[in-house]
Amino acid sequence: MADSPPVLPESRLGSTLRRDSWWVEIIPVVVVLGGFGIYATLRAFEGTYYSWGPYISPFYSPLIDPQHHWWPFSPALLILLGPLGFRATCYYYRKAYYRAFFLDPPACAVGEPANRKYRGETAFPFILQNVHRYFLYLAVLFLIFLWKDAFRSFFFDSRFGVGVGSIVLTLNVALLTLYTFSCHSLRHLAGGKLDCFSCASFGRARFSTWRGVSLLNERHMLFAWSSLISVGFADFYVRMVACGAIHDLRLL
Repeated sequence: MADSPPVLPESRLGSTLRRDSWWVEIIPVVVVLGGFGIYATLRAFEGTYYSWGPYISPFYSPLIDPQHHWWPFSPALLILLGPLGFRATCYYYRKAYYRAFFLDPPACAVGEPANRKYRGETAFPFILQNVHRYFLYLAVLFLIFLWKDAFRSFFFDSRFGVGVGSIVLTLNVALLTLYTFSCHSLRHLAGGKLDCFSCASFGRARFSTWRGVSLLNERHMLFAWSSLISVGFADFYVRMVACGAIHDLRLL
């Protein structure tokens, strides 16, 4: 006699037939993403200790009106929308914080709140997630400024040198570049929407670009977390040096 099929649990928050510790996956998301959100918010409003020598915090670049001629608040607030919008609407981060903070759903094959009214991303404010590709263009623009900052970080009093901060800022923008260019929207723009590359204009070039972005896209989650940590650490390092808590070690 065949075994009876498993009886599905009642549809409620946390109901599941899974026997593994599915909830463990959302803990680091809450800790790391939540901690970064608190730190970044405090630093954005702080408005001080954002530069030292050739170093500038990525939270404040490009630096706009640091002397407060027309903007009385922190300069970081003038550029916050760009990097924040790109990460907040990122396909991977959406999955991460929907699960960790909204429990919508908590994990694959795990029940959601029974009384919720699901509307997906068709109503405000989540319909704004659909502008992700436009934040991608802003993110690329920000990368130009950050690469310029990384280049300048190797020049102390107009002379070439290498400090720990130079390496920190350069590694940060490299990780941010990998994160940006592994974006799902960029992969779609490069050729994900095409059914026939040979039938499209510049088909060979678009296929090569699409294939390259696809290779990066396979590691998009890794780049998302590593770049989040690196941008937070880069700001923290510049702040510690700027306020005199630590001294920048000159390597060359």
